[in-house]
This record gives sequence, structure tokens and C-alpha cells, in this order.
Amino acid sequence: MSGETGYDADTVRHAAETIGMHAGDAMTRLFPDGSAGMPSVAKDAIWNDWESFAGLAEELHRYAEGLALAADNAPASQSDTKSNTSAMMGGSDMMGANSMMGSGDMMADDTMGREELAEMPANAVFAKVSDTCSSCHTRFRAKVK
Repeated sequence: MSGETGYDADTVRHAAETIGMHAGDAMTRLFPDGSAGMPSVAKDAIWNDWESFAGLAEELHRYAEGLALAADNAPASQSDTKSNTSAMMGGSDMMGANSMMGSGDMMADDTMGREELAEMPANAVFAKVSDTCSSCHTRFRAKVK
């Protein structure tokens, strides 16, 4: 997605499927109660706010499935991606008031299903995957010293 190599839908689909296999329940099973401490870099916030952590894990699963379905869609230019995403999210940008990182309403676009994601440019769905990873790591992953 960075443009360092040509876009390959099969590579994107395979990567999305791999992410999906490690998201959702597969991810939450990696953090059973009492599993805090090294070698994990998980914050206690995972267990203190399990609902949010599990929600992000499921969101990642949904976005990964959507990316696998959208892999055949040509990537849009950055300006096209922003306007398409903005229109589908009710006029806000990815970091705006209706986003995960904006108002604190993490699941603002929770109604967006795999079928809707499948219609988006692949790089727009990839941005959602990336934003979900970032949001989870920001909230639940300790900085490695």
C-alpha cells in the first residue's frame, strides 16, 4: 500500500486473510485472565477494559474480511480515498469527530459490514485495518523500553 511495489490483489487478499485468522476470538484467546507480565507487552488495560479490547479485535476481523473482499478493487488516490471514506462515514474524516480516534466513540462506523467494505477501494479498507491496529496498540500495548 505504500507504493514501493506494484499493487497485487492476490498479495493483499492473502495478507488480509492472514490478519483475519489472527483477529477476533483468535486474538482475545491470547490474553486469558492472569496472563499479564513479560514476555507480553500488554497493558493491564486489556483486562480492565476487556469489552473495548474484544471490540477492537472483532473490528479488526471484520475489516480484514472486508479487505480480502476489496482486494480486487483498484487502490484509489489518497484524495479519492479520503473523499470516498468521508462520504461513507457521514462526512467525517478518519480522525474526525465520528472516528475511533476522535470523540471517544470507538465504534462509530460499527454498522459498516463486509459487503460495504468490499465496495471500497482496497487502500481505503487497508486504512481502516491500520487505524484499528494503531488504536488497539495505543490503548493496550505498553511501550517497549
